[in-house]
Amino acid sequence: MRVVRTLSEMREVRAALRGCVGFVPTMGYLHEGHLSLIRRARAECEVVVVSLFVNPAQFGPGEDYERYPRDEARDLALLEREAVDVAFVPTVEEMYPPGFSTWVEVTGPLAERLEGASRPGHLRGVATVVLKLFHLVQPHRAYFGEKDAQQLRIIRRMTSDLNLPIEIVACPIVREPDGLALSSRNVYLSPAEREHARALSRSLALARRLILEEGMREAAEVRRRLQEYLRAAPGVTLDYVSLAHPETLEEVERIEGPVLVLVAARVGSARLIDNALIP
Repeated sequence: MRVVRTLSEMREVRAALRGCVGFVPTMGYLHEGHLSLIRRARAECEVVVVSLFVNPAQFGPGEDYERYPRDEARDLALLEREAVDVAFVPTVEEMYPPGFSTWVEVTGPLAERLEGASRPGHLRGVATVVLKLFHLVQPHRAYFGEKDAQQLRIIRRMTSDLNLPIEIVACPIVREPDGLALSSRNVYLSPAEREHARALSRSLALARRLILEEGMREAAEVRRRLQEYLRAAPGVTLDYVSLAHPETLEEVERIEGPVLVLVAARVGSARLIDNALIP
C-alpha cells in the first residue's frame, strides 16, 4: 500500500493507476462500517483508494473538530490488511492552503433541512471536500454509507449537476448486534450512554411497526409518536424526527409508498444520526 500525503503526489500516483478505481472517502478512526465500504470497493474495482482526512470545513463553531477521534497508525494498519492500494492522508494545509476561498454548495430543499438546518455550513463543507477529493483521485466509483442519508443525496446531486463521470455507490448501514449504528463518534459514549443511544434504532423499529403492522398513514401522527418516544428516553436530547420522501427528503404528509425515517439526537457529548427506509 502506498501512503500519499500531498496533492501533487496524489496526482502523480493517479496518473499511473490502471483499471477501475474505487474510492472511499473517510475521516478516519475506521470501524466496520468503513471497512464494509472498502470491501465492496475491493470486490468491484481493480484499484482501491481510501482517504483519511478530518475535514475542518464540515464542523461548525463549538463542534467536536479538535477532539474528533484520530488514530492514523491504526487506520493505516487496517487499510493494509484490507489490501487497499493507496491511502491518501493529506494535511489541512494541503487541502485548504492560505487564501482558500472557493466553496461548493447544493441549494434548495435537499440541503435546507435536517442536517442543513441543524448544522449550518456542514453540507457545504462536505460537498467542497468531496469535490476536491474527486478531482484528485478521479475515481470511477465512490462508496458512501447510507447512515449519512442527506450527505449521500447531496453528493449524488452534486455529481449529477456537475457532470462528474463517477458512479456513487450507496452501501447499507452497519450496526452493532443491539442495533446501534456504527459511528466514529460512538467512542464518546460511556457504557450507560451507549445503552441510551439504542433509543435511536428502537425509534426506527417503532416507526416500522406503526406503518407496516398498524397501518398508520398520517405522517404527522407517526412523527409525533417517535418524538414522544425519544423525548421520554433517558439520556437522549432530541434534535429532529423526519418522515421524508426517499429521494427529495421533503417531508411527506401521507405515507403512500416508501418513506425514509430520519432521526438525530444528542446522547452525552455525542450527536448521533440514524435512518431507515420503510417500504
